[in-house]
Amino acid sequence: MNERIRYPEVRVIDDDGGQLGVLNTREALSIARSRGLDLIEVAPQAQPPVCKIIDYGKFKYETAKRERESAKKHKQSELKGIKMFPHIDAHDFEIKVRSAIKFLQDGDKVKVTIAFKGREITHPEFGRQQMEKIVAAANEVGANVEKPPAMEGRQMIMILSPKSSAGVKPAKPAAPKPQAAAPPPAPAPPAPTEQPAQ
Repeated sequence: MNERIRYPEVRVIDDDGGQLGVLNTREALSIARSRGLDLIEVAPQAQPPVCKIIDYGKFKYETAKRERESAKKHKQSELKGIKMFPHIDAHDFEIKVRSAIKFLQDGDKVKVTIAFKGREITHPEFGRQQMEKIVAAANEVGANVEKPPAMEGRQMIMILSPKSSAGVKPAKPAAPKPQAAAPPPAPAPPAPTEQPAQ
């Protein structure tokens, strides 16, 4: 950039994208300075190297903005978590499930933890029942059970992951079943044959 460019000659691109041709680096820098702009090296591997006259502050801002937008489009899946107990109030359970569904719809994985206190550990089936309810709710938004429920110490852990396109997809209507074909009509009885007169 500017005085740090060490090549004697560079191919210069104007700030409106036009070609100024191959110029002496000092001359190119002088043109950039006269416009209140910067001379930026954009293709050092070219022969001669290519430089562009631009507003470096604006260029840096727009580059950062493009990178942020690209990062949003390629959002990495995060592991979110919900935690509950085997004997949870129905209203609290619904809140936890709604949170899990929102995470899944946002494209994140969900770690579901059920913590057992005291003697609850002797009845893991209660925790498994809660997990089954959560799986049923997650199936409605097309989620997968990435890691089925398993005990880890005094906790039961399960991981849900979203399908490739988050959200509820409308189910395809079932194709109508073809009606059974009517049975063919019974064959008519053979006509009586006439006896020859004697």
